[in-house]
This record gives sequence, structure tokens and C-alpha cells, in this order.
Amino acid sequence: MLREKLESRQARLGVIGLGYVGLPLSMEFARAGFTVVGIDTNEEKVRQLMAGESYIPDVPSEWVKDAVENGTFTATTDFSVLADLDTVDICVPTPLRKTKDPDISFVNSAVNEIEKYVHKGMLIILDSTTYPGTTDEIILSRIEKTGLTVGEDFYLAFSPERVDPGNEQWTTKNIPKVVGGVTPACTEHATILYKMSLGPVVPVSSTKVAETVKLLENTFRSVNIGLVNEMAMMCDRMGIDVWEVIDAAATKPFGFMAFYPGPGLGGHCIPIDPFYLSWKAKEAGFEARFIELAGQVNGQMPYYVVSKITDALNDQGKAVRGSRVLVLGAAYKEDIDDLRESPSLDVIKLLKEKGADVSFADPHVSTLVEGEMTMTSVEPTPEALRGFDCLVIATAHSAFDYDEIVAAGVPIVDSRNALKGIEADHIVKI
Repeated sequence: MLREKLESRQARLGVIGLGYVGLPLSMEFARAGFTVVGIDTNEEKVRQLMAGESYIPDVPSEWVKDAVENGTFTATTDFSVLADLDTVDICVPTPLRKTKDPDISFVNSAVNEIEKYVHKGMLIILDSTTYPGTTDEIILSRIEKTGLTVGEDFYLAFSPERVDPGNEQWTTKNIPKVVGGVTPACTEHATILYKMSLGPVVPVSSTKVAETVKLLENTFRSVNIGLVNEMAMMCDRMGIDVWEVIDAAATKPFGFMAFYPGPGLGGHCIPIDPFYLSWKAKEAGFEARFIELAGQVNGQMPYYVVSKITDALNDQGKAVRGSRVLVLGAAYKEDIDDLRESPSLDVIKLLKEKGADVSFADPHVSTLVEGEMTMTSVEPTPEALRGFDCLVIATAHSAFDYDEIVAAGVPIVDSRNALKGIEADHIVKI
């Protein structure tokens, strides 16, 4: 019966968690012709969505407004709607604890609610990145206690999110969707759902394989970024321009993929996901040394950037303490407003700890709130730029006028190679 509902787009779909993953997914479901109910505990998000307003840059407000007005999308904080839904995608955060252990409390909270309203014929899919075995150990074991049999009475699968905020070429719609079910019937039903609403679907043999796929993707990036970050520090010690090295190496048409150094790792995925894998590996008695080493190297990059700032100020006869430093870019990557795990925050904190008077400028982030720290973005006008002792390019937003930044004549620490091709004594590259 569920299969027929999915293929005719008569199924009512649910999405728990309306953030960077859940909201775009909800909109693609709605735009494909399904009726969708988004569930989130944040009342303000729900209010905005029901008013036709999007808070995710990748989702135009017009999409939300149209979906709300034509009845294909509704947002609510009431989990009881699950009783009337045919499918539910869990798109909640999976952060790390300070001890680098997985924090799946948000997944557990979602399952607590699903348990209350699960019914025969329901398809449950976990999209949140997590360690291999989570779907079976956390969700399957608890839903089966309700008396339902997986693959017969209900269907359970894992399908990792692959969202890249700000990427206009590869979106939720066209990025291939990996799907692994607990049983073949689970995989089949989840595959039908995504084929009816998204782009290519890649079925795999199990939930554990699907869970590990996502971790491998991001571990690959973490390890290679760790390698190039170490190369940057090594080349600096030897007086070699690492950016020129990478550009030349990238001309090789096979066997090389260019990765670039920076002030550290940002976003929800790369700084976090590899540790989910290494944590699970330890349970199996295996030490994931590449993952741990890459984490150490990447974690040191904010400190390395601050050391470059210190040197740049010293060359001007100034100490870090009391110096006015402007960090250009708060988001973790260019042209988005995503502050999750942004290395810019680490650079700001470290500078503040050293007594610097720190400001930031970001065209996409008006206010920065991190713990007890609250800052407001400044406008990087030529006059304002000249009032600082040092400028730090932490994120290379296209909105920045780099000619004006260079023309200010203030020492610049460029951690993103944003000033590529510009040579000046007051520019320092990492």
C-alpha cells in the first residue's frame, strides 16, 4: 500500500528538523507534488515558515510561500501529526561532545516522539550523519519493541545528507542519494520515495554501509585538508609558496586532486564526521590514526594563523595585546551565513585571549553570538580599514573589495589566498 502511495505521490511525508538539511529536503518533496509536514521544536522557525519566510539561503522564500499557500507544506511543533504521516525523515543535528564522542541526543529525542505515533506502513529514514550501526542500534531496536516487524509492518533506512550550503550547481535536488535499508523491502521503499522527488538514487546493501559512505566522504576531505595544511606550514618554514606549489601540481591530469590550506575546518561535516568513525572504530579495537592525526593538524590551524598575526604585528613594532584586529569573514566558507564550527570563531577567541581588540566584518552575518561573546559586523569601508592595526582574511567572500583592503596599507594575514597574484610587503600568506 505504501508503495502505491509513493508512486502516485499520495503519501503524506514528514521531516523532523528544519535546518540546513531538513528544510531544503521538505521543499523538494513539496515541489515534487507531495504533501509535506515539517516538524521542529523551534517555534520561531515554524512561525517564519508559515509566514512564507525562509531562513536558509539555499531555499528561496518564494518556494516556502508557494508551498504554504497551495497546501503542500505545513510547519509545526506538534509531533502528534506523525500519526497521520506515511514517511518521516529525521534531519536533526548530530554534534560532538567536548570529549569527541558522538552526541546523538537529538536523534534519541526524535525517536522518542516517533515511538508514540509509529504505525503500520510507515517509512522511517535517518538522514543525520552518524556512526555505523546507529540506525539499527538506536531506532530499529526501539521501534520493534512496539510490536511492529521491520520490512513488513514498517520500513527503516538510512540515507546520508550531502548538503553543501551555497553550492548552486549541486543541490538537494540533484546530488545522488545513497540509501541503505534494514531489509531489501526497506531499501526499495526509501528508493521509491527519493526517485519520485529527487535526482539519482544509489541503493546499497545495508544501513551500516550507507552510514559509512558519508563518513568516508568527509574523512577523505579531512585527511587531505590535513595533509595540505601540514604542507602549508612546512613550505612556510622553507620559504616556499604553497599556493604556487598546489596550482602547479593541479595541472597533472591524473592522480592528483587539489585541496587548499586555510584557517581550520568549518561546517557541520568535516570537523565532526571523521570522529564519529574513529570513535566507532575504537569500539572494534581499531585505532584510526589518519583520522586522529588529520584532526590534530587541522585543529592547530587557527593557532597557526594567530601566530602569523602576531608576527605581522611584531614587524610593525606592535604587540597583540591592545592592537585592533579586523577578521574578514565569520562564516566557515565564502558567500554563506553558516557559522557552524567556523575557524573564524577560533581565531577571534584566541586573539581576544591575547588581549587584542577584535572586530569582524561579514556581508552575510550581522551578529555573531558564541557563548558569552556577542559581536556586530562592521562595514569594511576604506576609512574603517585604515583604523585597524592588522587585517585577517578568514573567509573569502566575493562581496569584499580586495583592492580597497590592500590599499588600506595595513598588515594583512591572508589565510585563504584571496589576494592571489597581488604582491605587497604588508601581505602575509599562511
